[in-house]
Amino acid sequence: MAKQLPEIDSKLIAFIENQKVFFVATAATDGRINLSPKGMDTLRVLSPKKIVWLNLTGSGNETAAHLLKNNRMTIMFCSFEGKPLILRLYGKAKAYHERDSEFNEYAELFPKLPGTRQFFEMDVEMVQTSCGYEVPFMDFKEERTQLKDWAEKQGEERLENYKKEKNSFSIDGFETKIFED
Repeated sequence: MAKQLPEIDSKLIAFIENQKVFFVATAATDGRINLSPKGMDTLRVLSPKKIVWLNLTGSGNETAAHLLKNNRMTIMFCSFEGKPLILRLYGKAKAYHERDSEFNEYAELFPKLPGTRQFFEMDVEMVQTSCGYEVPFMDFKEERTQLKDWAEKQGEERLENYKKEKNSFSIDGFETKIFED
């Protein structure tokens, strides 16, 4: 049932573009594995071998810390409506912060969202599809606005202070280098 592909084909790109949620997994060589759900309009397929996603300020910054230790990343999508499908993208990833020229380049691809923290670019090494027969049907109701509303309320200075306090280190104590050149 599982099928491995060298790149994201046009049918899978269309599938990705219709998803409301995706999941990102990273892990340093030691410490905890991080698995995070992501939503909103925050992922773009740049080519059959490259994706980028926008990461908003949140309670942690595990992905950035893990990629400095081990740049492996897995992104997973599941079909909650229509034909069943699980899609996994395996590859190597890199973070781009405001100090990086790529940050502004990628910012142009997305709606301007308060709390934009960094972009993650992933070079896709393998694509895997599987049946998804166990994934339940779920209806999309609407996007949550709490994170956007919270970031707007904070303002830039308070957001920067929050990132310094909550996003500079992972839960395992690894640096995220969010403020370093």
